[in-house]
Amino acid sequence: MESHSNRYCVIMAGGIGSRFWPISRNSRPKQFLDILGTGKTLLRSTFERFRPMVPESNFLVVTNAAYCDLVLRELPELTREQVLCEPIGRNTAACIAYAAFRLRAMDPAAEMIVTPSDHFVGDEAEFRQVVDECAAFVEGNGSLMTIGIEPTYPNTQYGYIQADLSARVTEDICRVKTFTEKPGIEMATAFVESGEFYWNSGIFLWKPDTIIGEIRNSLPDMYELFESAAPYYNTPQEEEHIRRIYPECKAVSIDVGVMEKAQDAYVRCSRFRWSDIGTWGSLYEYSDKDPEGNVVPANVALFDTKNCVVKAPEDKMVVVENLEEYLIVDSGDVLLICPRGNEQNIKKYLEEAKFRKGDRFI
Repeated sequence: MESHSNRYCVIMAGGIGSRFWPISRNSRPKQFLDILGTGKTLLRSTFERFRPMVPESNFLVVTNAAYCDLVLRELPELTREQVLCEPIGRNTAACIAYAAFRLRAMDPAAEMIVTPSDHFVGDEAEFRQVVDECAAFVEGNGSLMTIGIEPTYPNTQYGYIQADLSARVTEDICRVKTFTEKPGIEMATAFVESGEFYWNSGIFLWKPDTIIGEIRNSLPDMYELFESAAPYYNTPQEEEHIRRIYPECKAVSIDVGVMEKAQDAYVRCSRFRWSDIGTWGSLYEYSDKDPEGNVVPANVALFDTKNCVVKAPEDKMVVVENLEEYLIVDSGDVLLICPRGNEQNIKKYLEEAKFRKGDRFI
């Protein structure tokens, strides 16, 4: 596939992945782990997914300053200047604003693909075709573009995009009617049954000037902060000013802060297999299973056990008998055993671990 010199990929890699505790920790969050058992970390897989479409020199990774070395270790093709370090997490609006201001300073003709670092994509050839189509659309009209995934069931952990099916630009590109964050089960069911709603993949395409203009309209305080550093982007003084800006930024997602209010947003309605791999449940759904429905590595011996997820260090032998629908995770210093249906309690488990032992196991 053709590689475009003014096409840039911004990988957002600053999250802590707390829902994958105890293997995802503050010191090494899930994007730096081989969660799917493919031999590659999620971050590495994301980079390789986009590399056929984007020159290596045109990648930017936005991450917490504490993870800069981890990024460069995972992606040795990148230079230190390609890692944008956030002093503190401020959600995706600030992350995208930072990248957009940097890109505008680097290349006034830039086209910007924004992607999370920790997703699963089933058919990468189809995925690249979709991204290419979206990039061509953005190049032609300068709008906001997002990729929606046709839902297969009413997932309450995803945001939804309502497509205006009466305002099709092409067979698969429509104007956006609404964005909805994580609906309840009744609303999610109605969304899926309507045929108008798509899962929000969190993948966006636009030109830096376009998204900066939308941030100016919808988040004027954030815009003023990043604009105040305009002379310093892509210079040695950039990080000093980012450290000044970030504590004053509102923590808000790009969806809530900008996309819900945008008047000129489009969605590419897509059907490739996709998951944000946000929970153990989503990992189970998209992983290979044995005949009894278990997701287990080779070092696990099972007896009369069904529909379980077992994760353990490769050098540890694990034996499980007579369990069904359980999550068993051994991270070396933490062992978690709970019903798979109770994984929403992981936040509670984390709080208890912190109360008992401080940050040692967090």
